[in-house]
Amino acid sequence: MILGHRGVISSTIRAGGEPEKQKLSVATGLAGLSLDAMASVSYGPEAIVLVLALAGGAGIGFTVPVTIAIAVLLAVLVASYRQVIAAFPEGGGAYAVAKKHLSPRASLTAAASLIVDYTLNVAVSIAAGVAALTSAFPALLPYTVWIALAILGGITALNLRGIADSARVFMLPTVVFVVSIFTVIGAGLLRENPAAATAPFLADNAHTIGILLLLKAFSSGCAALTGVEAIANAVPSFKKPRVRSAQRAEVALGILLGTMLIGLAVLIEKFSLAPVPGTTVLSQLTSAALGNGVGYYVVQFSTVILLALAANTSYGGLPNLMRILADDNVLPHRFSRKSTRDVFTYGVLSLGGVGALLLVGSGGNMNTLVPLFAIGVFIGFTLAQFGMVRHWLAERTPGWKWRLALNGFGAVLTSIAAVVTTAMKFTEGAWLIALALPALVLGMERIRGAYTHIGARLTVQSENASLSIGYKPAVLVPVSEITSLSTRAMAAATAMSSQPIAIRVCLAHESTTDFTRRWQARHPNSRLIVIEDTENSVGNTLARYVRMHFPHRETFVVVATIDPATRWHRFLPSQRTDEIAHALRKHTEAVVCQIPVRIDPAHRDPALRA
Repeated sequence: MILGHRGVISSTIRAGGEPEKQKLSVATGLAGLSLDAMASVSYGPEAIVLVLALAGGAGIGFTVPVTIAIAVLLAVLVASYRQVIAAFPEGGGAYAVAKKHLSPRASLTAAASLIVDYTLNVAVSIAAGVAALTSAFPALLPYTVWIALAILGGITALNLRGIADSARVFMLPTVVFVVSIFTVIGAGLLRENPAAATAPFLADNAHTIGILLLLKAFSSGCAALTGVEAIANAVPSFKKPRVRSAQRAEVALGILLGTMLIGLAVLIEKFSLAPVPGTTVLSQLTSAALGNGVGYYVVQFSTVILLALAANTSYGGLPNLMRILADDNVLPHRFSRKSTRDVFTYGVLSLGGVGALLLVGSGGNMNTLVPLFAIGVFIGFTLAQFGMVRHWLAERTPGWKWRLALNGFGAVLTSIAAVVTTAMKFTEGAWLIALALPALVLGMERIRGAYTHIGARLTVQSENASLSIGYKPAVLVPVSEITSLSTRAMAAATAMSSQPIAIRVCLAHESTTDFTRRWQARHPNSRLIVIEDTENSVGNTLARYVRMHFPHRETFVVVATIDPATRWHRFLPSQRTDEIAHALRKHTEAVVCQIPVRIDPAHRDPALRA
């Protein structure tokens, strides 16, 4: 299964497993794998404007130069990832490149950046989609967070049920969105004056324009570069010749995205737009270019739909990434388990939960989330490019020098962009990413260390290692009363040993004469040991007894437990058996055997109905 950066194909396409006719052409691959990249035009230009507007109208005049700088970086990334596609035709992206050519920690850093980006993609896409919706219908603005959570809940629920994704399904909304954006650009360029009223012109405040402001605008706008890596991760999903098809799709993505970004930037300067609370910049541009008629609503609704689909791509990518990481022993193995609906449930729930926290914490404001987005993206870009530098130094195939120079140049640019973005956005929330990434890496290293330790303990040291037990095992049965539970436990213990031992833990000053008499009458051939609870804990007292009297002997402790027939009945038992099992596992080497005893509901019990 393919690891996608935020490519929906990764959840449904299996490398080499599906018929060639089901694989992706350049067009379908572009539609299925570039949703989040295309959707970024709805919030990338706005992120630039929000910063430049601090300098008034003069600042807005730098929108095109800043956007051109971002487009140049986009061109370098596209050229670099064409080389990644050629060098890694099996796909895999930054994690695969770093794992092969860099170091284990570098690969985990790439994985952590992908996890952060997948999660932020959900929150940013939904927040941007809701912003487009509330721009068209301002009455919904007070309900922004609730609408965002409802959309997130719906997407999560659909993915928990299992939905079959196909790139062809995304062709229509992607085409409609791209055509809508180009229509806005074309109509706007042809107009001398806005078709509808726009925000008032900003007064100049030129003294505030400086290199720091421009760098901050650049770092904000770099959020528009998300998703550039997606096609490189899904090369095996393309039709033959796969490498050439994927490279063409990558170039097409770069051309479309760059053209849309520059076109929208030109319109922003032309109409001298200013940020308006509750209305997105794209909404203002659409209104200025097309008016407030049908065309305006087509653009807004196509934006909402595309952003929802872009959010859904994370549900195809992150659970699969977590499955790969679990297979590599750096995440709990439960993330590699599928439900009966062929869904990685734990991955889907984790993504939905963290996405909800981000939406609530940001108040559903996309401009609060966007500054966090580009940091992890550029870390992944940088690791992939440095990995490719190591690749060309090792391979030295024909033309390796200029390829090395290209990837090296890309690595330098993306690393600078990562540093600039982190520095410029640190006080706006980048500190959270700066903490989250190392925490994720350290957490994955701890998990890998734990699995390594467990594996070492479970490894058979010698082919001749004896699996036999030197002494007859001791089989113990904790009992408190004579019930069907104790009877079932003794029956199971007798099957394991001819001389099981029943143990009764009594409280201080408690008389056990009556219990001993009744027990011997019920089980005349069994041995009963009575010990006093000196620790105010039956579990700890029993564990201490086992540790003292059976220190070097294989010991089995048989405990019968009630298996409630209804959910609310689970709150009724005392949980004493769980206490015993926990104490024995924590303080002894004893093997705890828990035997569930099913209790039928009252309405099904013939004795109670009679």
